[in-house]
Amino acid sequence: MKSLDLDDIPANPAMADSLDQLLARLESRRRFLKGGLGLSAVSFLGGLLPASRTLAGETSAPIAAPLGFKAVPMSTADRVTVPEGYAHAVINRWGDPLTANAPAFKGDASDDSAAQATQTGYNHDGLHFFPIDGKDGVTGSSTEGLLVTNHEYVTPHYFFPKGVQPGAEGWGPDWIRKAQHAQGASIVHIRLDAQGQWQRVTDSPYNRSIHANTPIRMTGPAAGHPLLRTQADPEGTRVLGTFGNCGNGWTPWNTYLTCEENFTDYFGIGARAEASVDDLDEAARQHRLRYKGGRKTSSPDYAWDTHDDRFDWTREPHEYNRHGWIVEIDPFDPSAAPRKLTALGRFKHENAALTVAADGRVVVYMGDDQRSEYIYKFVSKNAYQPGAPGNRTLLEHGTLYAARFEDDGKGAWIALTLDTRGTDGRRLGDRFNEDLGELLIRTRQAADAVGATPMDRPEWIAVHPRTGEAYATLTNNKDRGSGKARWPGGPDHPGADAANPRDKNIYGHIVRWREADRDPCGTTFQWDIFALAGNPVQYPEGDPRRGSASISAANTFNSPDGLGFDAQGRLWILTDGNNGNRGDYAGQGNNQMLVADPVTGELRRFLTGPKGCEVTGITWTPDQRFVFVNIQHPGEGPGLDDAQAAPLSVSTWPDGAAGTRPRPATVVIWKKDGGTVGS
Repeated sequence: MKSLDLDDIPANPAMADSLDQLLARLESRRRFLKGGLGLSAVSFLGGLLPASRTLAGETSAPIAAPLGFKAVPMSTADRVTVPEGYAHAVINRWGDPLTANAPAFKGDASDDSAAQATQTGYNHDGLHFFPIDGKDGVTGSSTEGLLVTNHEYVTPHYFFPKGVQPGAEGWGPDWIRKAQHAQGASIVHIRLDAQGQWQRVTDSPYNRSIHANTPIRMTGPAAGHPLLRTQADPEGTRVLGTFGNCGNGWTPWNTYLTCEENFTDYFGIGARAEASVDDLDEAARQHRLRYKGGRKTSSPDYAWDTHDDRFDWTREPHEYNRHGWIVEIDPFDPSAAPRKLTALGRFKHENAALTVAADGRVVVYMGDDQRSEYIYKFVSKNAYQPGAPGNRTLLEHGTLYAARFEDDGKGAWIALTLDTRGTDGRRLGDRFNEDLGELLIRTRQAADAVGATPMDRPEWIAVHPRTGEAYATLTNNKDRGSGKARWPGGPDHPGADAANPRDKNIYGHIVRWREADRDPCGTTFQWDIFALAGNPVQYPEGDPRRGSASISAANTFNSPDGLGFDAQGRLWILTDGNNGNRGDYAGQGNNQMLVADPVTGELRRFLTGPKGCEVTGITWTPDQRFVFVNIQHPGEGPGLDDAQAAPLSVSTWPDGAAGTRPRPATVVIWKKDGGTVGS
């Protein structure tokens, strides 16, 4: 997730309630369903209630392994820190060769677009390890596999050489293509050598980059829709590229899911300063306002629209609609075109958490990462069958749902179908011209109409490997209760509710739910809050900004983002928040990775990252002896001119004094005694 606006989070927001009042209000609204989840429900408030609290009818079967490592302290150092008894190594840096003929990385960042197309991309995010001999994405070799990594965006401060700045003098098509080739996803073949170090197999035929100029096929109900047709693709079925790739997922038929998040930032008006959304027809105008707000220009960090007409919406108004999807990639078949899955909806996708129901249908949980946006799930029409070729089309047909969280601790999944009626009684089909493709292209507007619950920036979702409970990070929302409009002409950001219990929520929280009858295909669920992030270092007892009871001076953090369960049921939490270590964030240090026990709510800090970074993405080898995480945007903080003048002024990670600029990279961590990580 891109974190460019954290500095404008207001300090010391006014809070209407004390912590005791807040928790009492939450408890008064809860209605627990009886039976069925074992000790996963012992602390279904994740520290808001004592660990001894149990649900009626629950058994005592453990569902998580203990946290067996000594927690690391908060850090502001420019390095990666792991617990005693662990070691780590850096692999897969930006600019490292993807192919045998890739040129060496130039320390001054003057590599051109052709070089970048053969090198590892920038700003690593979600990732997954596919065993080289595996068939289901998780079992097989723990010493050799394909590491598939998202590359979300570029930081021009370090990505370009000194003096090259987006949109400024000297800016041109090849710099844009270089940035386009650094985003998307990379696939690299890695192998554990005799010395216990991971090495890339540089001559592997699997190694490649899938970037913003890679041909991709549109699939599902929106494929071929008039709103997807362009001058270059009059049929609306072939699109160039994927970018803004944030979190990820994987399927049991051995494919990778990469999620397009902040796609709106890349589209602008080129040189037409007089252009306006008012030039569009009313439906297109409302759609653009809903997704991009009132801004007509692209992000100043990109400026692709200045030399690439497909990103100029005055020239190609439909290109914008061809992004904001989940893309499926077969890492083992370089000849197979990636596929955009329109059945899963179009919004700022964070990640894709897939689970298989008892009847074989596939369910994908997803979050829309923007303030006061929604949580979704997709349920496939057909069932997964191991080894069946039809699995490759399972995510093309099914039903998309949006979540409504009620104040009493219950919730509902509202189907986004043409026959569903909105809160005003009107059919969605009447709103979207009886066209499911149009509804999916305008997913947010459909979710608005049915009354889905606006959440505090839904980020990653993870499904517990044994209980099926889903956990979602809600990273922060400074606008909740602010009275500001969610988009021009739209409703205000709502005030606090049971699922988002703090106005101006600068710390974030984690919510979880369990589906009725433990069936992920169902339409009702029971939810609760697992943890409220906060800062007990800075605030006294009774202040809601301290967070829940599971938060202490030893594990304080803000802005939970990445999320994943290991095979033993430990929950790993990665952060992308304010690392200024002052004011509201004093004592929290650099971004970090923590591990939680879902049974007791205990949280321990496992890793701290270097200065200015986000810690994101997580995957394991099948034997759980190695965990891989990504370090994104190390050195973030200074302005563009200052960073280009002195690129090592904030961070020298990962190359140290021998380097020329900070470089995003992957970190692999292992236990020195060869045991399971986290144990």
